[in-house]
Amino acid sequence: MPKMKSVKGAVKRFKVKKSGKIKRGTAFRSHILTKVDGAHHRANRSAKYISKADAANIKEMIN
Repeated sequence: MPKMKSVKGAVKRFKVKKSGKIKRGTAFRSHILTKVDGAHHRANRSAKYISKADAANIKEMIN
């Protein structure tokens, strides 16, 4: 039986950290940010992680 292929879209979007958490990107960061208030900007700077409920699914896609 052939190997399972990873989902390339998922590989590009997620990174598995040493702790096992899966890091993800944040939406609404690309352009027209003059209208957005500063608190929203600062909140989007920090790293975001996938919830435990979705982690198993995404790990399966990546590996």
